[in-house]
Formats: sequence, structure tokens, C-alpha cells
Amino acid sequence: MSTQSKIEHSLNDLIEIARDGKDFYTEAAGKVENPELSGLFTRIAGVKSDIVTRLSATVAAAGGKPAEHGTMVGSMQQMYGRVRAMLGDTDYGYVAELEQSEDRLLHAFQDTLSDSDTPAAVRAEVQALLPSVRECHDVMRNRKHALKMAS
Repeated sequence: MSTQSKIEHSLNDLIEIARDGKDFYTEAAGKVENPELSGLFTRIAGVKSDIVTRLSATVAAAGGKPAEHGTMVGSMQQMYGRVRAMLGDTDYGYVAELEQSEDRLLHAFQDTLSDSDTPAAVRAEVQALLPSVRECHDVMRNRKHALKMAS
């Protein structure tokens, strides 16, 4: 596999998962009634959008075609989040599912970094974005635990 193909393949997986998160956060921001939580979701959707933009630029710079859609898993997770929010505490339902989305993205970033076949350009971009990914993950994990303790 050529370096271009490796870059495209590695980063497109991350682009798709980040896009799933962006879309899910955007939807959730419009569904929750808590304005602070809606603002948090909107902010994190912006972080995901930035990740998609940066990774897409790296794929394009390597001569590849950036992914334009999310994943089936992300769509299913979003649907499950809607159902869970309708049947119970809307805030907790969305936070719990969004936290799962954060777990998925963080693990994908870590897998990319731990793969010895990951090209240097991919590794550098993923390493640069990892603090933002970790921060979003930690915020949602902490929010989930706080909401669970409050109920």
C-alpha cells in the first residue's frame, strides 16, 4: 500500500468517526432543554468540525480523497440516543450516548497512534489533535457521572 493510500485510509476512518460525533452533537444541542448543556454540545460539535477539517486537509494534501460521510455505527448510535432520550431523562440519554461516541473517537485515535504502519504525517496530525479529543472525552465522561450522581 502506498503512503498516500495509508494516509487516506487511516485518516478517513477518523474523519468518519469525528463527523458522526459532530452530527450527533449538533442534533443533541437542539433537543436538550438545558441551555448550558446545549451550549456545551454546540461547542464540542465545533471541535469535531475542526477535526474533520484538519484531517480532510491532510488527506487532500497527500493526494487522497477525504471521507464525506459518517459511519453506520455512528448513525445507529445517534438513533439509539434519540430513543433513549425520549424514554427517559433527555439530558442523561444524550450525554451517555455522546460519551460513548467520545470513547469511540478516542480509541480510534489511540489505535492510529499505536499502529506501527501509521505514516509520519498521519502520526503528527493525530498527535496534534489528540489533546482536543481527550478533553472532549473527559468533559463528557465527567458530565455523565455528574448527571448519574444527581439522579
